[in-house]
Amino acid sequence: MDKNQKIWNVPNVLTMIRMALIPVFWVLFFKEGCRYWALAVYVIASLTDLADGYIARKYNLITDFGKLMDPLADKLMVISMMLAWVIVGVLPVLPLAILLLKELLMVIGGAVMLKKKIVVYAEKMGKYAQLMVVLSLIACFFHEFFAKVGVPVHLILIWVGVAMALMALGFYAARAIQRLKKGE
Repeated sequence: MDKNQKIWNVPNVLTMIRMALIPVFWVLFFKEGCRYWALAVYVIASLTDLADGYIARKYNLITDFGKLMDPLADKLMVISMMLAWVIVGVLPVLPLAILLLKELLMVIGGAVMLKKKIVVYAEKMGKYAQLMVVLSLIACFFHEFFAKVGVPVHLILIWVGVAMALMALGFYAARAIQRLKKGE
């Protein structure tokens, strides 16, 4: 990491706020009558994600710290929310297990590539997969409505998101191998 980089800039502070919102989400999620407040916390966290990326790019405030912590904060929030829905029985555990394994592989691969000073940037498929998973998690807040109409939208979306995430993993792996072979 470049020691001249200013770690405490607005995008990185927003990332840390997002991480701090995870326990707030959990408390509200499991507190009687506060589940929609938990959804509001999740929406706020998502907005900080959009804001930190925009600010970092627009004002050239991209740091190694942010490159590592921003996606970590995103993943921790999503995994935390998925786990909460698994605990209350709205989502099955298998999608969570698959996505956890995929994320572990991404972290290990990313660390190996970073050590070699190679950055493999996000693919659109990964972003679309993340969006699909996020939509499924938001849809979980309305699972009772979907049960009444007989269409488990949250389950359809989560499985589509899992499939897309696995495709994205394949794309990332292919690009990483390609860059390693080029000796970048």
